[in-house]
Amino acid sequence: MIRLSLALLFLFTISATPVPAFYDPLSRVNNKYGIHIIDENDLMSAAALVNSSGGDWGYVTLVIPENERKQEKWQTAFNEMRRLHLIPLIRLATELEGDTWTKPEENQAEIWADFLDSLNWPIKNRYVIIFNEPNHRKEWGGELDPTAYADILDKFISALSNKSEDFFILPAGFDASAANTGDTMDEAAYLKAMAGHKKSVFEAIDGWTSHSYPNPHFLGLASDRGRGTVSNFIWELNLLKSWGIERNLPIFITETGWPHNEAGANYLYSPETISDFINETAGSIWTDERIAAITPFVLNYQSFPFVSFSWQKLNSDKFYTHFDTYRSLLKIRGEPLFNLEEPTPTIQKSNPQTTSLFQLFRYAIFPFRQILKLI
Repeated sequence: MIRLSLALLFLFTISATPVPAFYDPLSRVNNKYGIHIIDENDLMSAAALVNSSGGDWGYVTLVIPENERKQEKWQTAFNEMRRLHLIPLIRLATELEGDTWTKPEENQAEIWADFLDSLNWPIKNRYVIIFNEPNHRKEWGGELDPTAYADILDKFISALSNKSEDFFILPAGFDASAANTGDTMDEAAYLKAMAGHKKSVFEAIDGWTSHSYPNPHFLGLASDRGRGTVSNFIWELNLLKSWGIERNLPIFITETGWPHNEAGANYLYSPETISDFINETAGSIWTDERIAAITPFVLNYQSFPFVSFSWQKLNSDKFYTHFDTYRSLLKIRGEPLFNLEEPTPTIQKSNPQTTSLFQLFRYAIFPFRQILKLI
């Protein structure tokens, strides 16, 4: 009995020891392939896509608006992602008023931090993207205000980091092809204004978010290089480097890809041509060792304005050719870290915040079964 008690005490002491703060995903075996989804009901299709051809623990980019901060809903989704071996990249959003997203308020940082910390995440790293393309007026309350975005980013970095060291904080992705107009601002000018106002935010982020679209007009080739191409992230990091911001940041390409011509826009490429582009990109620019995740936009979107980007066919459960091409790309089995030696068990939907003592004990002892031989 004494030996049993000592063994159990050792088990729970070890299992309760927290793993240090978040890890660099590039330091682990990492399946960089992922997909951008709009609805958590598409998780099964996403897993079939990104955990294929030898892959495991691929990525999904999802958006959570302020009015969708529902703990039960998102805990259920996170449990499903854990079961399917999917790593979430969570992009924060405000509320849509007409065709414009409201400007974030600084006091929302603590509210977001509390909500996101209340969730049991699928893996140790908690990837959070702080809003979207603020160099578009309609993404920032009708304003173009890089200093305000720098302040908001700084506030969210502080709130999330103070809540948990597991938060891996990413800036918004930018539209690299936007010009200086009344509705948009050139990305280089926007980033320079941010750096001039609060350069420290670029030292505080944990990775880089890139929207590496094949522009102009989504008609670029897979072989194009430079700003506004599938290699846009290289231009962005070189831009930061030219201002003395030299960091070896993991790259998260959370939006990329070509819209297709199956929804009536005949000037766009066919799914077959997009398939060729995907194969070419996978064999070239996507081999960059700095890339942590690639999540093309978008798995399933059944209405205007993004139906041409949808990999799932309109009013169908079938997919276009480029879905199969992406699924066939050779992948690897990712090995992310967890706060426990094994992911915590899936919580029952009827009581999403409750896990039995038996379940916790079973998962705690999993890595230490050999100790039971002492009994």
